[in-house]
Amino acid sequence: MIRMNLKTRNELWWLIISVDYTYSRIAIADHELNGQTLTLWLEDKQDYKNKLDECLQLNIPVKYLTKLIKTEHMNSYEGIRMHSKKKYLFPTRIQISEPLHWYQYDASPIEQQWAREALLKTILTQLVETETYAYDLDF
Repeated sequence: MIRMNLKTRNELWWLIISVDYTYSRIAIADHELNGQTLTLWLEDKQDYKNKLDECLQLNIPVKYLTKLIKTEHMNSYEGIRMHSKKKYLFPTRIQISEPLHWYQYDASPIEQQWAREALLKTILTQLVETETYAYDLDF
């Protein structure tokens, strides 16, 4: 579960409501990975902004990106290995590299985009599901 402060949560809700709960209308205008933070600038595809200052800035700790990459098996593939001592073949998942290293150096630009979009979709889904569930408990 990704934790957000109240201001960020409210801004995301405003964006979700303004796109009529259609995630596909939310675009990542730009991104930046520095240190321990992935920054995404979000906007409505039907209302493009001229400057990044006008977009919603979402700062996400890198640990959530690495967890998503590992969970979705983006940095690995199904393959066959040979047992070192008994010399038989077995199917297994082969890791290309650590999640963050894979994202920065091994992934193609489109794979990096898929990872960012998957993370955004996870965040939006979590927000809608947890907030809706919390409101259902109030009744």
